[in-house]
Amino acid sequence: MSFTHLDQTRSEPAWLEVLRDVQPLSGDLPGVPSRLVVLAAHPDDETLGAGGLIASLAAAGTAVDVVVATAGEGSHPNSKTYSPQALAALRNKELHDAVSRLAPAARVHLLPLPDGGLSAHRTELDRILAEVVGEDSDDLWLAAPWRGDGHTDHDTAGQAAAAFAAKARIPLLEYPIWLWHWGTPTDVPAELRVFPLGQDAAAAKRDAMAAHSSQVNPLSGLPGDEALLAPEVLAHFERPFESFAVTVPKSQSRVFEELYARSSDPWNFEGSFYEHRKRALTLAMLPRERFGRVFEPGCSIGVLTAELARRADSVIAMDVSQRALDLAGERLAAEPGVRLVRGSIPGDWPAGEFDLLVISEVGYFMSPSQLREVVSQAAGTLAEDGVLLLCHWRHPMADWPLGGDDIHEAFRDGSGLDIQAEHIEEDFRIDVLVHRPAVSPARREGLL
Repeated sequence: MSFTHLDQTRSEPAWLEVLRDVQPLSGDLPGVPSRLVVLAAHPDDETLGAGGLIASLAAAGTAVDVVVATAGEGSHPNSKTYSPQALAALRNKELHDAVSRLAPAARVHLLPLPDGGLSAHRTELDRILAEVVGEDSDDLWLAAPWRGDGHTDHDTAGQAAAAFAAKARIPLLEYPIWLWHWGTPTDVPAELRVFPLGQDAAAAKRDAMAAHSSQVNPLSGLPGDEALLAPEVLAHFERPFESFAVTVPKSQSRVFEELYARSSDPWNFEGSFYEHRKRALTLAMLPRERFGRVFEPGCSIGVLTAELARRADSVIAMDVSQRALDLAGERLAAEPGVRLVRGSIPGDWPAGEFDLLVISEVGYFMSPSQLREVVSQAAGTLAEDGVLLLCHWRHPMADWPLGGDDIHEAFRDGSGLDIQAEHIEEDFRIDVLVHRPAVSPARREGLL
């Protein structure tokens, strides 16, 4: 995509006609998030593309972070009155002024990355974005430039946001900016949704746009200091709504229902020697032959459940997929002590104490904050003589935030339990945790 701000822009009335029937954002994302993180390539992008969203959500109680990748020091390369350093300082001031008009309590993070050179600093941008979001990404929306905007910095910021949102499994709202300048109706992304602005949000956005004076007004009357955004371009951002290409992650339930629709044994539990061996090691590491009450979240089609049922008085086996539970029910029809429950942890953790908790191959599908809650639930519901068994794959998991080692270390560090036994190899690890003090099977039998 090649264009300049001096090119003829598409008329705003023509765009309003094109966007007349676009569906509202609330159809995909009802309600209000606890947090909003807005990533921008340059100061003013946050206001032009998402200023109304920022103002609306902040007024509703949402905590807002605005992350701006560059200081925009390259906006006027031919200026004789402002050096890039002076422009950076000016635009920094304008940024803070503008955001304060949108959301007075918002946190602003201005990064020291080069204007026009963001693509060479993608790794650093990824790192800082992850730091700003932190581990608690539950109930968070991420807004960023549209990946197809045609400006290299915008596209890079959008790509970074898209990668992060996919891994963290959070909604992504991509705001076009230059699309409205160079684009045609066929360029509008199919995922576009509109966010109507109330009077207060629209007024706050107008004030914030005016705060970016270096972009909407000439720096001086000299050549090279002309206004970057002409009135006909600014008209695209004075609409009574904002537009976002929306990506909402699939729910766990939908992901796994689709998985089991494609295969009745998607991990080949029945045919894989790797799975058979791992299951045998899991059972062998249990420090007792018999258990009373057992809880196995993420039971899948019930292959391990069947083995646990032979060593337990009762088993609650849970899965988020109804199809998986139906298949497990066929397998476990002759096991009266097994109760199959649809749900997921931490939200559906069952009441009461358990003599055995088997957290196997499910930790990846939680956020860090959900994992912390599960660690607390496990420690709090484990019977005095109970056993907690963990088993997870150690290689990277695409599209999921946590790895097997992260999960096991969270339990070891945060549960207050003793390590009874551990098995670590290249592909997976098993940890057995108990209340202090851990007593070995040999000591339990009086052999020592």
